[in-house]
Amino acid sequence: MSAEAYLVDAGLVPYQEALELQRSFAAAVIGGVAREAVILVEHPPVVTTGRRTDASEVHLPDDASVEVIETNRGGKSTFHGPGQLVCYPILDLNRHGKDLKRYVRDLEQAIITTVATFGMTAVTIEGLTGVWLEPPPRKLASIGIHVSRWVTTHGFALNVDLDPAPFSSWITACGLEDTQFTTMSRELGRAVSVDEVKPAAIMALGEVFGLDFESLAVADVTGLLAGAAPVPLAAG
Repeated sequence: MSAEAYLVDAGLVPYQEALELQRSFAAAVIGGVAREAVILVEHPPVVTTGRRTDASEVHLPDDASVEVIETNRGGKSTFHGPGQLVCYPILDLNRHGKDLKRYVRDLEQAIITTVATFGMTAVTIEGLTGVWLEPPPRKLASIGIHVSRWVTTHGFALNVDLDPAPFSSWITACGLEDTQFTTMSRELGRAVSVDEVKPAAIMALGEVFGLDFESLAVADVTGLLAGAAPVPLAAG
């Protein structure tokens, strides 16, 4: 049985603003003020670190024009930039199995279903999080989540059309040495836009999590969530 959820397509949003938006939505879902939501964004260049990030993973060149933000999501370091579809599901896992491993597998399945629309066969790899193409193994999407009172924040980042070099030259992304990162555009041999991928991602998320979406404009979010007490998402 499907449930109604908000879909917020926020466009290009600085990472810290997206954290605040997630914080507000999570508080509203926890407090019963709002239904579940999926937030779709792109970010200006930013490196984010997770709870398991080692300092040696971040080795930015002196001339790199990029923010570095510490978060309390799971996982290690990753890179976000324009041309990457970032999805932040704000879901109540009381409705979706109350199982963190299952939730990550469901996110992976949503990504696999999304790229299958474009004729791509993506896979998961035992012992590794995220979505890959092979052979040889090439990482297409990363996942990092946080859960508070069984309500989720953070989510996944699907590389659509961006330069993957920062994943290895600026950081040791996901703590993985000698890992190739790729994009949909590179694999398909043509330019693919984030806007082109969004409908497939929305459909896949709806199927996997049993959601029917109602679009909510960013300008209407503040009024909807007014009065919900924030919950912490970012360290510091």
